[in-house]
Amino acid sequence: MEIGFLFDSVSSVMLVIITSISFFVYIYSISYMSEDPYISRFMSYLSLFTFFMIILVTADNFLQLYAGWEGVGLCSYLLINFWFTRVLANKAALKAMIMNRIADIFFMFGLVLIFLVFKTTDFVIVFNLIPFILEDSTFFLVKSYKTIDLIAFFLFVGSIGKSAQIGFHTWLPDAMEGPTPVSALLHAATMVTAGIFLIIRCSFFFEFSENTLSLIFLFGSVTTFFSGFVALFQFDIKKVIAYSTCSQLGYMFISCGLSNYSVALFHLFNHAFFKALLFLSAGYIIHAFSDEQDMRKYGGYLLKIMPFTYFCFFLGSLAIMGFPFLTGFYSKEVIIEFAQKSYIIDSGFLYIISIASASLTGFYSWRLLFFCFLNPSINAHKPTYTLFLNNKVEFKDLMFYSMLSLAICSIIFGFLFSDIMINLGTPL
Repeated sequence: MEIGFLFDSVSSVMLVIITSISFFVYIYSISYMSEDPYISRFMSYLSLFTFFMIILVTADNFLQLYAGWEGVGLCSYLLINFWFTRVLANKAALKAMIMNRIADIFFMFGLVLIFLVFKTTDFVIVFNLIPFILEDSTFFLVKSYKTIDLIAFFLFVGSIGKSAQIGFHTWLPDAMEGPTPVSALLHAATMVTAGIFLIIRCSFFFEFSENTLSLIFLFGSVTTFFSGFVALFQFDIKKVIAYSTCSQLGYMFISCGLSNYSVALFHLFNHAFFKALLFLSAGYIIHAFSDEQDMRKYGGYLLKIMPFTYFCFFLGSLAIMGFPFLTGFYSKEVIIEFAQKSYIIDSGFLYIISIASASLTGFYSWRLLFFCFLNPSINAHKPTYTLFLNNKVEFKDLMFYSMLSLAICSIIFGFLFSDIMINLGTPL
């Protein structure tokens, strides 16, 4: 076994996401966590997470990828449980760890099977030898299966655990008990996309396993609709955005299931910026209201008091809805178009699911905006409002610069990178 690094187009895109989002979240955290006595521990955990995530996406073999995979799971546990005196944070961290471990066991099965069949874990060797094992079979649980189907299925289960698809989705909304910068970094932009990265990296396996491809777009289509529907009934501001993340990850799974991996990667890239913007904007409101997360207690004068935060929230909501010429438009609309033109299954089903999920996205995004900024609130805690009115600091701290940078990325990155990743400028 050797340690090696692979810097291809997939790894390069992931590195841009990880390093840029991590940088913005670090800057944001300096101000957000400034009054926390354990800020040094928090920044250490964030740095450790970034290290493991970079190891994961730059690995040139499955063993090294698995080391990074488990490392980000460990950092997720540590960061969700950062405020360890809170019982809910303890339970959420344990839930995230256990549910990820269940999926990781299948990933480990796939790893062992790859090593037994190919006698190596190196990506280049394994992917080049796949055509020679297409007719091989493996005995598993009193029945014989095609080896390629079995490996693809194990990798698929590992990916849906990390990316919080239906069946493994419940840990992601509960993980919102951690600090908001954690939600932005781990549970919107980087860690939950590791499952999509695994599918794209191992697309050679999935392309030879039609049954697993069918499972991928089936899980993706169910998750994107179900999560959008559940988000309509949430009142915790971070949980609404968390279910929104599950829904957008479902779109990426649909694209991968239709063998459009470049489009899935492009949506992953775009999604990271506007979802981080939404989380950091939500964190600003939560920070201003003394950690109050019930959006029914917001509203009132917030639009006048926090115009920049409203602008960021509004921009992020438009981007996630796929509003024309914002970042989300350039990838989300292409996924819906591919769903309509699909020849793999009945295109009508996928198209209806995609359009219905996009409609739900618009509905819960406007609902979120209304409750946070436009609703004439009668539930707000008056001392909190008074304290906030007397200490307005929207343009005076580092959080402002992080949000501004992500807002700019959410406007221009879709246009700048569309030709490079999915349009005429690509060799695909």
